[in-house]
Amino acid sequence: MKKIKNENELLKEAIRVGTRYFEARGAGKFESTDHIDAKTRAIYLLLVKDKVIQPLAAQEESVQNMRHKLAIWISKNLPENHHLL
Repeated sequence: MKKIKNENELLKEAIRVGTRYFEARGAGKFESTDHIDAKTRAIYLLLVKDKVIQPLAAQEESVQNMRHKLAIWISKNLPENHHLL
């Protein structure tokens, strides 16, 4: 997968927004000690379940690819003039 500009910062924003979505949806609550990979996987799976994003192919389902997918998701949902774009 091609790396996108500001991918790490976009991932942080995706985790922040995804956490709010996850908790508002009633899927659970993250603790401050939860690893970012666990948050990434949980948010990705919920977004796939809710059909917000398209799932990765089974052989490509890794945390690194999930991170990339979340960065793409948030980049498409930010306003055009956002500083991360």
